[in-house]
Amino acid sequence: MALFKKIQTLSIMLDTGIVPVFYHHDPAVARQVVAACYDGGIRAFEFTNRGDFAQDVFGELVRWAAQNCPGLAMGVGSVVDAGAASLFMQLGANFIVGPLFNPDVAKTANRRAIPYTPGCATATEVGVAQEAGCDLIKIFPAGHVGGPSFIKNILAPMPWSQLMVTGGVEPTEENLTAWFKAGVACVGIGSNLFPADAIEQRNWPRIAELCARSLAVAAKNRKSNDYFKTNTRYDPLKQNNRSL
Repeated sequence: MALFKKIQTLSIMLDTGIVPVFYHHDPAVARQVVAACYDGGIRAFEFTNRGDFAQDVFGELVRWAAQNCPGLAMGVGSVVDAGAASLFMQLGANFIVGPLFNPDVAKTANRRAIPYTPGCATATEVGVAQEAGCDLIKIFPAGHVGGPSFIKNILAPMPWSQLMVTGGVEPTEENLTAWFKAGVACVGIGSNLFPADAIEQRNWPRIAELCARSLAVAAKNRKSNDYFKTNTRYDPLKQNNRSL
């Protein structure tokens, strides 16, 4: 069962603005990565369904995070069918993310009041997903469907949209500034937030630093977003205690 109510999960994702996207087959490595992100200020984490027995690793992570990372919303990504969505929700997923929109996943998630963020690449797909009850829409692959300019062009006729971008997002001030100034509600960052050498060398402080810097850039740039002028409550520099 999800740790947070739907509105709480969405608030966490929108308030922080940065959602790490990560997969690793080794639960020990995954725990350290989650811990590093948490220490860097992250409060919403997407573990992707991209390998055999990913559900087993996710189940361990959810139980561990509930005890060691208070306030962290653990979600699952790369979900393309209702069966997988049900499985991960049963394991405690607070949100479901997919590379595409599947109406059956929307129904399954809505039934359990779990946020479903589907991947969309056109205005029509965004509209159809919104009609199905999706509050936060993922533009994917964001870097290949038009970049920040695409976000501006979607929001112009559909200003009520809350958009999350994944694919082509980098933990740099220039890249993040472009996305947030375009009007995104939050961003998902994958491999760019987890350099291969950092994982190999177990350099967890480096990952924590990348997260902290990204959150700071997001907080600075979201001041121009009308939603966050009145709704931002999260301080990316404030860290809770965590015990390993």
